[in-house]
Amino acid sequence: MSEVPTDLRYTSSHEWVRLEDDGTVTAGITDHAQDALGDIVFVELPEVDSELAQGEACCVVESVKAASDIYMPISGEVFDTNQALVDEPEMINTSAYDDGWIFKIKPTDEDDIEQLMDASSYESELED
Repeated sequence: MSEVPTDLRYTSSHEWVRLEDDGTVTAGITDHAQDALGDIVFVELPEVDSELAQGEACCVVESVKAASDIYMPISGEVFDTNQALVDEPEMINTSAYDDGWIFKIKPTDEDDIEQLMDASSYESELED
């Protein structure tokens, strides 16, 4: 069974978000997603300062199996990206929720986060 931290929110397309103390949001892909992709070999990070709508494709993760679009979990502005992934994309495989975060967002509307799935809802979706 995949790891599903209870302090995060989740999308049906397997992105996770963590609301930080300063009101910004850190995002990445779930343990389930990285496991399904296999060994990640390349990450195309989103553009900093890009304003994107919830559900819009914002970057790409490539593995030995496939390339997969990553979607904006909430609407907002990308203000930071995890540059360490350029040289070590496999950090997503080894630490999907910590060192393997992909980008940070200044949310347009913090209420978007409340619309995402909690851990138990996401776990239920994985069982379907």
